[in-house]
Amino acid sequence: MKDKNINIFFKDKTLKMLFLGFSSGLPILLVFSTLSVWLFKAGIDRSTVTLFSWVGFAYAFKYLWSPIVDNFRIPYFEKLGHRRGWLLFTQLMIIISLILTSLTDPAKSLIFITISITSLAIFSSTQDIVVDAFRIESAPQYLQGPLSSMYIAGYRLAMLVGGAGSLWIASYFGSEIYNKDVWKIVYLIMALFMLVGIATTLWSEEPKINKKNILKINEHAKFLFIFILSLAGFIFLYNFIENPFETSEILKKFLFSVMRIILCFSFFGIIIFFLINTKYISKKKVKKIYFDPILNFIERYGKFAFSILLLIGLYRIADVVMGVMANIFYLEKGFNINQIATYSKFFGVFATIIGGFLGGFFCLKFGTMKSLFLGALIASCSNLLFAWLAISEASIKFLIAVITADNIASGFAGAAFVVYLSGLTSIKFTATQYALFSSVMLFIPKLVAGYSGSWVDAIGYSNYFIVTALLGVPVLILIIWLSKVAPIKN
Repeated sequence: MKDKNINIFFKDKTLKMLFLGFSSGLPILLVFSTLSVWLFKAGIDRSTVTLFSWVGFAYAFKYLWSPIVDNFRIPYFEKLGHRRGWLLFTQLMIIISLILTSLTDPAKSLIFITISITSLAIFSSTQDIVVDAFRIESAPQYLQGPLSSMYIAGYRLAMLVGGAGSLWIASYFGSEIYNKDVWKIVYLIMALFMLVGIATTLWSEEPKINKKNILKINEHAKFLFIFILSLAGFIFLYNFIENPFETSEILKKFLFSVMRIILCFSFFGIIIFFLINTKYISKKKVKKIYFDPILNFIERYGKFAFSILLLIGLYRIADVVMGVMANIFYLEKGFNINQIATYSKFFGVFATIIGGFLGGFFCLKFGTMKSLFLGALIASCSNLLFAWLAISEASIKFLIAVITADNIASGFAGAAFVVYLSGLTSIKFTATQYALFSSVMLFIPKLVAGYSGSWVDAIGYSNYFIVTALLGVPVLILIIWLSKVAPIKN
């Protein structure tokens, strides 16, 4: 029986998930971590660099177009089947987006790289949706564990390539003095690595699932159009209202930004409400696809539902907000790109994996809520190590110690949080509710992280890292309270 279990990991389907996991994991650090180094080297100020973290909203809002992936076939790709057609389409678009990104020069203009990176994030997040569906539909339940394990292994391997690998390539070709051709080479090489995903897609078989209600023109596409139209209005209004306060007036500037966001979201909601209440779109279908999972969650958890959503929205805020500034901080501290690639992006990934195993073990041994609390505590406290590093001498030993501790804490918190979210989901709406929770988890941290560059400009790195650690205090209070009134049982 033991040999049989080991052999499962060497079957075609599990090996294919290793490669599809690689295809999913490759773009994400090229959108965030590697891009921030490139922009900084191009002379872009850090407040602008951190605003690029908002591209991550593509991952936060991907549940909005997941019904389209489920119910719409890609024209000219039908022969491959529903899932494989979407896989090949998204992988080709990721390659095109990487090539377009490689042809830009942020030192001259940010418009084109903004468009290409946004495109990369959208197609990357869409590929994640397809791969998850492909995995679930390709094998029976007893194989889902091995398939998930291989997917995660491939994903982490791709993060090594997209994170440490891309920075090593940049360092090899001479990235300390800015040269756009160096970064062109980096992103073109990363585009070549996406051929792994394309080859796997062509090698794979279409899942034997009879999909019904495959619509040529569907209500989900209309709703997505409404969302994009509303988002365009949000962006226009946000940029139209200028912040009158100086960088030094950090509190006034932040409060004005909050008010501006509230106003823009109100406008955003009015547009969606108005268009949904016309004959343009079926309210019943929108309710069934997008609102029933939310209503189900509220009905199950009653008056504690919004407190749980608040915890989900705030849980990762300390490490996400801090992480946006990490690469820029390393560079300004005096560490070179090769050192960042080696210690942060290479060994840091293994530290995250160790933290993940520890988090999973603690959940099993001591329960979800205790592990959730410990994860939030150490994730926040690890930010204080960065505050100490900011006022210490630039030492490789100090850097290694801080990065190792931070990644173990992040991995631990991440594993505990996944267990918590899994326990919240209903069997009726597993995929949709989990996607919604993931979106809530990312939204507030990404929104706040966009202002992190301005925070550093105003209060300095040491104080900034202390503030990010304090952001975790409300999370700890929420966990203590919810563990008493709305615990998740293992």
